Amino acid sequence: QVQLVESGGGLVQAGGSLRLSCAASGLTFSMYPMGWFRQAPGKEREFVARIRRSATSTYYADSVEGRFTISRDNAKNTVYLQMNNLVPEDTAVYYCATEKTPYGLRTEDYGYWGQGTQVTVSS
Repeated sequence: QVQLVESGGGLVQAGGSLRLSCAASGLTFSMYPMGWFRQAPGKEREFVARIRRSATSTYYADSVEGRFTISRDNAKNTVYLQMNNLVPEDTAVYYCATEKTPYGLRTEDYGYWGQGTQVTVSS
């Protein structure tokens, strides 16, 4: 049974930082490119970042480029999202997911999903 469990969310002031983690089990983690998405209230789920299996390549949404960093530790079956210089517009539930369509940016390009972790940025 595949499980993705996000953690690390919380309440932070604008300009602050958070580090999200996503622990995977029930799959060969190193074989999966991984992605982070987020969903704000009343909005569709949107792509944030992705990372290749060997972490040799990453890609970010324009809205987070230069502020967020995705990384992974295949030995720990974990993918991370370091979020710096947070702004209120980053407030959302953040989800990790396994990529099933190479270089996909849409939710349908991803297969297994976690339950999400709430990030709230106050102004």
